[in-house]
Amino acid sequence: MDALREERDALKRENAELTLKLKWFEEQFCLSQTRQFGASSEKTNSEQLILQLFNEAESETDSGVPEPTVETITYKRKKTQGQRQEKLKDLPVEVIDYTLPEHEQTCSCCGGALHNMSSEVREELKIIPPQVKVIRHVRHTYACRHCERQATQTPIITAPAPKAVFPKSLASPSAMAYIMCQKYLDAQPLYRQEQQFKRLGIALSRQTMANWLLYGANHWLQGIYNRMKAKLVQQNLLHADELC
Repeated sequence: MDALREERDALKRENAELTLKLKWFEEQFCLSQTRQFGASSEKTNSEQLILQLFNEAESETDSGVPEPTVETITYKRKKTQGQRQEKLKDLPVEVIDYTLPEHEQTCSCCGGALHNMSSEVREELKIIPPQVKVIRHVRHTYACRHCERQATQTPIITAPAPKAVFPKSLASPSAMAYIMCQKYLDAQPLYRQEQQFKRLGIALSRQTMANWLLYGANHWLQGIYNRMKAKLVQQNLLHADELC
């Protein structure tokens, strides 16, 4: 009996030790999961980790949110009386007048002429998608007909024209700048830009756009980069959050 009791007590102690070890391993596992998949120190919203690829509009809709006005979109501050034109001065305005035809501007009761009593104004934002067009640069060359007939040589003058931003290519300054901004400011990969251009009816491959980006960076932006770097290295202390 004594041997059985000793064996029982030994098993109890071993069971308690194994239980403590199991709890320790469980805590370490939970800690590891939290470090790997939990919220970071930047307080990332857990909802941001769920990608709403196809039903973003359905999930974000809220009929209780009031519609913004032109004032709140262009200048989101407390509206001050008499400052509306100041807030909208940088936006182009297109006015569409809805009037009655002259033959309908008669009173249905007495047949008299109608006058414009008041006007109802409704404002809305119009979004114009990117427009692509071909700019054909035509340089004309001139010569003197009198010299052609009488002189031994004829002066030939060609009208001046701006040089191409990328020789022997379709790249223009605006096209190159647009692709750069889409890529590096709006985080639009080249393959997505390729798809966007395709929807506009333009076959512009990502390889071509990559060539434009590299050429523009090396030939047009390198000078700005060098100037900025020269200014930065002169400072005693710099602050930046970019990762090298």
